[in-house]
Amino acid sequence: MKKRLILLGLFVSAIPGPVVAKDSLGIFNSWGAFRDPEIPRCYAIAESEEINGNAERKSYVSIGFWPKREIRRQFHVRLSRDRSTNSRVTVSIAGRRFQLTANRSDGWSQDKRMDAAIIAAIRSATSMTVESVGRDGKSIVDAYRLRGAATAIDAASLGCSRLR
Repeated sequence: MKKRLILLGLFVSAIPGPVVAKDSLGIFNSWGAFRDPEIPRCYAIAESEEINGNAERKSYVSIGFWPKREIRRQFHVRLSRDRSTNSRVTVSIAGRRFQLTANRSDGWSQDKRMDAAIIAAIRSATSMTVESVGRDGKSIVDAYRLRGAATAIDAASLGCSRLR
């Protein structure tokens, strides 16, 4: 699993955007925490478990911190495939369901209250699924293990506390 997270860190460092890995803050089971002092930002991140072979790209979930923009614990998910524009993106954690704001490939909490509710659910559960319907009409189901998530989120929060 550590090898997979290191590969995920290398993968996201090759793309521009909000999850480019700079400094590792630690690997915690299937979750990693990273800091990018140049932006500055920190995030906890995990790659989904592979459910079927229909993935177009690596899917992941991240919890981000941008201290200069005063953004803390922002939930984000990258889907394994582009979704249909008329489908919803839903996160399910321990019987709770959250409908995200989304574009074709990414989803975010609707507001800070939803960020807080999702993260509280993540802290007390063992797994999470993100579901939608792809452009081809087939289901998208990205599953995540949550062991280590709370520690990675805390490490990212502490890592950014010094970047203000």
